[in-house]
Amino acid sequence: MTSLEAYLSHSNAAYLDDCTRCGKCVEICPVTPVAGIDASRSGEIVGRVVDLLDDGPGLEGDAKIWAHQCNGCGLCIPACPENINPRRMIMLANTAESKQCSETPQLFRKMARAIRIMAAMQLAPPEFQKLLRNPRARNVPVVFYLGCNPIRTPHLLLNAMTILDRLEIDYETVGGPGACCGIIHSKWEGEIEKGGRVSDGTLDRFEGFTPDHVLSWCPSCVLHLGETIGGFRDTSFNFDHITQFMVDRASELRNRFVQPVNRRVLLHVHDGMPEIGRNVAEMLSGIPGLIIVDTVSEPGYTCGGSGADRSPELKRIKREKTIARAEADDIDALITLFHGCHGQLAGEETRGAFEVLNWTDLVMEALGETPHDDVNKRFRLQQDWDMVLDEGEIYLKANGIDVDREWLKGLLPEIFAQTEFKGGLECFGSDNQQQAS
Repeated sequence: MTSLEAYLSHSNAAYLDDCTRCGKCVEICPVTPVAGIDASRSGEIVGRVVDLLDDGPGLEGDAKIWAHQCNGCGLCIPACPENINPRRMIMLANTAESKQCSETPQLFRKMARAIRIMAAMQLAPPEFQKLLRNPRARNVPVVFYLGCNPIRTPHLLLNAMTILDRLEIDYETVGGPGACCGIIHSKWEGEIEKGGRVSDGTLDRFEGFTPDHVLSWCPSCVLHLGETIGGFRDTSFNFDHITQFMVDRASELRNRFVQPVNRRVLLHVHDGMPEIGRNVAEMLSGIPGLIIVDTVSEPGYTCGGSGADRSPELKRIKREKTIARAEADDIDALITLFHGCHGQLAGEETRGAFEVLNWTDLVMEALGETPHDDVNKRFRLQQDWDMVLDEGEIYLKANGIDVDREWLKGLLPEIFAQTEFKGGLECFGSDNQQQAS
């Protein structure tokens, strides 16, 4: 079996041969103008990135800004005259730089602790175990891959599982930090060998169920396993986002819609994975009473520290337009795609002009089901951490997690700030702090 290190080295060598350093990817990149990057030096900028793949020096200047602010929007892919994938090339360059000097040491350990605390604050023990359990392998046609960070917004996953149940799908779930896709270890921590073992272990978990389909909720997992290291090893199953599986069964889903959902909505999507936005729009178009008034597309492939937040100024500009459109009189609700998007946008309900819902909430209503309680959003909207702790501590103790109240109160604004792993986690790094047991 090829190691991930060898696979990435082979991929890097291919970019060295194929990239002509023409700079078209820099010129079309939406980050370039807002980050103050000199587009007239586009060839030199991409050349420095390519050199890094050949064990060159770490990035500096405009090349560093460009690579570090890459939000995965993918607009560079069709612009490349050599038909290579510049988004993947930049992902590999960031991995190479992290290997030289990780900017986020021990990130996975910190992230895993944050996930466990956030999920345990929101769920009764049966649901907590349902999302974090390690099911015994059995032959099933479908594995629903929950990923790691999505468990911070558990109601979305529980909604999706109920929808699969209503479609009478025989499936098992795999998720939690123990089933990471490996992106954090390899891309962010620069631990390529460890990242390979993690990816291998998770893929082996999937294979143990002999599924036809592995359905991912997390877009980062889709991008990492399906694109960045997509050729790392052969698999016997089809790997895709859960929305593709559901839209392939759109007529069956529509036949189960029994409840009108009388709302006029604004659909929030992302440039980097436009097919997922189209999938959700198609599903929602079959819901009686629901009107998709408009769609807003933000940069990157998702909200959060691995996507749109990589380029904060570009994200700010686009987010202001999103909120302005959502506040218009013809909109009742802003509809999110992913956990990162929902975690960030849920707090915008404080404006009082619109509701923030996930697409799974609407499908649940149309099926005649009550959407699972969005505790994460409720906590964000309370803006009173003592009240949050009064409720959350009960669930923490029921789930066997004991933490110091004052320590946790100081961290809540950070860990609820956003749902992607890149933000709000540094506070978990000090060894002299009270840790979750």
